[in-house]
Amino acid sequence: MIIDESNVANSVMIKNQVVFGDSELNLIWQEKAVPNGMKVRQIFAVAFSEDGRILLKIDEYKNKKSYSLAGGTPENFDENLEATLRREYIEEVNTTLKDNVYYLGFQQVEGDKDLPAYAQVRTVALIDKIGVASPDPDNGKIYERVLVSPNKAGKYLNWGSIGERIIEKATEIAKIKFGIDSFSEIEEYV
Repeated sequence: MIIDESNVANSVMIKNQVVFGDSELNLIWQEKAVPNGMKVRQIFAVAFSEDGRILLKIDEYKNKKSYSLAGGTPENFDENLEATLRREYIEEVNTTLKDNVYYLGFQQVEGDKDLPAYAQVRTVALIDKIGVASPDPDNGKIYERVLVSPNKAGKYLNWGSIGERIIEKATEIAKIKFGIDSFSEIEEYV
């Protein structure tokens, strides 16, 4: 199924500023479709297990654990954004997603060097199967993976008010669309 955008409200906008490398970025979270003509440079998913935990990818950054959602950059050979998401989930965390992927919104990024403003799309999905950790074909890394509660996911991601809203909205959609009525607090490396 192509990513379902029927649940976007267009009523939420959150702004954050972050320093990334030597750039000060303006991030604007919007719960509406990406405007025509704006390039999508990234798609990530908040992927839930059947017991309501979120899968996080763990990398090392400056000798510290860095947590993120899995996902990545659209490639010319990808049929659409959902194809990008599914490919990246297999490549990065060897995980397949069930049929329906739901759109949450996008983060508009401004101030990234000389690039025009671009979109980073966020979605929510249900995990089908988590395979054995294997090397990412893009860089050869084998990422640790952990399932955590939505509350812990927000803390580990540390994305500020935008991240809090993404997890909040993803959790709402997981309840409605996936029928998840309780969210396990068990933290489990997979």
